[in-house]
Amino acid sequence: MFGSTSAPTFSFSGGNHNSMKDIEVTAPPEDTVSCLEFGPENLPNTYLIAGSWASDLRMWEIQQNGQTIPKAQQMFGGPILDACWSQDGSKVFAASCDKTAKMWDLQSNQVVQIAQHDAAIKSIHWVQRQNYQCVMTGSWDKTLKFWDTRSPTPLKTFTLPERIFCADVLGPMAVVSTANRGIYIYNLDNEPQEFKQVESLLKFQHRCIAIFTDKAGGQPAGFAIGSIEGRVAIHYINPANPRDNFTFKCHRSQQPTNGYQDIFAVNDIGFHPQYGTLATCGGDGRFSFWDKDARTKLKTSEVIDDQAITCCDFDPKGNIFAYATGYDWSKGHEGYNSQKKNFIYLRPAVEELKPRKK
Repeated sequence: MFGSTSAPTFSFSGGNHNSMKDIEVTAPPEDTVSCLEFGPENLPNTYLIAGSWASDLRMWEIQQNGQTIPKAQQMFGGPILDACWSQDGSKVFAASCDKTAKMWDLQSNQVVQIAQHDAAIKSIHWVQRQNYQCVMTGSWDKTLKFWDTRSPTPLKTFTLPERIFCADVLGPMAVVSTANRGIYIYNLDNEPQEFKQVESLLKFQHRCIAIFTDKAGGQPAGFAIGSIEGRVAIHYINPANPRDNFTFKCHRSQQPTNGYQDIFAVNDIGFHPQYGTLATCGGDGRFSFWDKDARTKLKTSEVIDDQAITCCDFDPKGNIFAYATGYDWSKGHEGYNSQKKNFIYLRPAVEELKPRKK
């Protein structure tokens, strides 16, 4: 089903409330989902983890027919803001508001603390290089730290001017963005070191960031960064032409209300692992697919569940697009409705993410 080259129509028992008819993941968290991460490609089956503001981390196995089987769950000391896998898929790491990061060994089912900050940890990523491996954590305490999971002392610490809001790691590159719209690129080969700072093309607070690769060798070529002002910037690390870097608008109301356009935050960005096209999801409750090279939109969804899409991810083979709906607190406590549930959905990703032929 997910591995097929065509995009089949699914029938499932989750009800018909999803306007895009996507598959509903069973037993989602009780509070807003903050992160979704598929397991690495070398695992024999497809696994998905989700961290939430309910302070739990959940895992599902996703079968070829689209059925989702809850496999495991762990509670943490505070809301989870980010999570990642080790490269071999044997461990999962979670960053929490309780100022710690923890490692969940999936075989022993044991959880141990591996990192400590002075404020909530907003981002966590596994770093795998030829001569070392470690975990990178970014915090609201304005530090970026690299941890050997066997030691309570970080391998390296970078102090930044502002709180870390989002980060990504791919191969030898890490990119981090802070509260003052700062962007910092790090070279991870041999040891982590700052490569350069980048001036943002965006004028409003950054919300999410994702690295993309070049077409030739699959090496990191740049990154996309999304802001609270319904806009995404495409930055190349070494642009051949300054005009290669550009911004585009997204996640805005299609019709003005009382003469004004509603503008929503871009909550997450993900790149398709095969095609290099990208997905954005926003506070408007829609996801959109884009071709950055052709600078075109491939698809925009209907509004789903009448609430924000908070995060998304592609599986390593590019067959499945996962996304979560829930309240993103963009309208404060007045906008909170305890009757609304949080959902995670799966959608076939092969056909709709293909670049269109010219």
